[in-house]
Amino acid sequence: MVKKAVIPAAGLGTRFLPATKAQPKEMLPIIDTPSIQYVVQECVDSGIEDILIISGKGKRSIEDHFDRNFELEERIKADEDEVLYTQLRHIENMANIHFIRQKELNGLGDAIRYARYHCGNEPFAVLLGDTIIDSVIPATQQLIDTYEQYKQTIIAVEVVPKEKVSRYGITGGKKISDKLMQIDELVEKPEVDKAPSNLAIAGRYILTPEIFEALDKTSRGKGNEIQLTDALRLLLRHEDILAQTIEGKRYDIGNKLDFIKTTIDFALKRKEFSKPISAYLRNIVKDMDNKV
Repeated sequence: MVKKAVIPAAGLGTRFLPATKAQPKEMLPIIDTPSIQYVVQECVDSGIEDILIISGKGKRSIEDHFDRNFELEERIKADEDEVLYTQLRHIENMANIHFIRQKELNGLGDAIRYARYHCGNEPFAVLLGDTIIDSVIPATQQLIDTYEQYKQTIIAVEVVPKEKVSRYGITGGKKISDKLMQIDELVEKPEVDKAPSNLAIAGRYILTPEIFEALDKTSRGKGNEIQLTDALRLLLRHEDILAQTIEGKRYDIGNKLDFIKTTIDFALKRKEFSKPISAYLRNIVKDMDNKV
C-alpha cells in the first residue's frame, strides 16, 4: 500500500521572475490558494497523509503556510469569520508534512534521492509541485489503484498534440488496455518525427524503492543535472514500468500563460466568480470582434 508522498519544490522559478525573486513559485496563488496546497490536497484526497516536501533556499514560506499562526487565527476568530477560521485550521491539519532541503539544484532525480530515508523500502507517490490535476478521482489515487493490482512503477501520462511532443518526456511501449501501457521506451523531448507516441509524462508517479539505486547509477544529463527520466530508463532494464493515461485535466503552472489559463478556469468553477468572470470574458470577446 502506498502511504507516503514526495513533492519536489526546490526549483528557482526563474520563468516567473520577478514575482519569484522573494517567494517560491509554489506559493503563487490560484485566486486565493497557493498552488502547492492543491498538490497537498490531492495527496490527502488519495489517502496519503505522510508527505515529504523537498524544498530549497528561500522556500521557508511553504513551511509557514502549513504551520499554525495563532495570532492570525485569533484575529479571524474575533471577527467571527467562521468560514475563514475553518479554512485556516484545515490547512494546518491537512497532513503530517515534513521538509528537507535540496542543498544544490542538481535536478529532479537528485531531489528524489533526498527522500531515500523518509520512504525507506516502501513504494511512494511523487507529485510535481508545479502541476495541478483537476479530476473527479484524484490522479494519485488512480495510480495507487493500479499499483495495488500490478505492484510496478507507474508513470502518469496524458495525450498531447503530436506537434507538441518535443516539449515533454514521451513514453512508448505496448498497450495493455485503453489506459495502460507497458513501457519499453522513455524519450526526453524527442523530435516530432522520432517520438514513440504522443503520451507525455504528466508530473505524477508511483515509484518503487529500487529507484534510489537507479538514481545512484544515473549520470548527469540534460542541464548537467540528475534527471528522473534517465534513472527510470536505467530502471527499465531490470523491471517493468507502466504508463497510465490519467482521467482529468492537467494544469502546468510552471509557465506564465498556463498559469493565467489555470486561474481563469478555476475562477469559472467558483460559485462567487463564475457569473461575473463569464460576463467579463464575453465582453472582452465582443469588444475584440467589434475591432476586427
